Amino acid sequence: MQQVEGICRLAPMKHEISLGRRFLGLSIDWLMCYAIALGFFGGAGSFAERAPHARIPHLIIFFIEVLVLTAFGGATAGHRLVGVKVVQFQSGANPTPLQALIRTVLLCLVVTAITYDDNGRGIHERLSGTKLLDLRKINA
Repeated sequence: MQQVEGICRLAPMKHEISLGRRFLGLSIDWLMCYAIALGFFGGAGSFAERAPHARIPHLIIFFIEVLVLTAFGGATAGHRLVGVKVVQFQSGANPTPLQALIRTVLLCLVVTAITYDDNGRGIHERLSGTKLLDLRKINA
């Protein structure tokens, strides 16, 4: 914290996790869930015939995957592959199931996931009280 004319202000943070790594992790999860939805709910026929049947199941599978893996492991499959983990902003502990639920709902709304503040945290992270932690820097 910095002291400026009697007012305490937090020093601005840089993006700890690049937007590219965030997008890559999200894309891995998205494509994995899409493949599962196509396999179970797509039916038969060509890809163009099968894809419309998997739209809603895909979003449901994605929601469940992100919620469960974030709540109980702190990271989705995509997060693990790119080396990031979701933690509580204040304590650095694993997120609570309620924080994971809030984060997942807001992530599925997309707008909150692509809108960032000055500290490099998505709005879905700010409202859920979480942040992404770079596991590559910790293990190095």
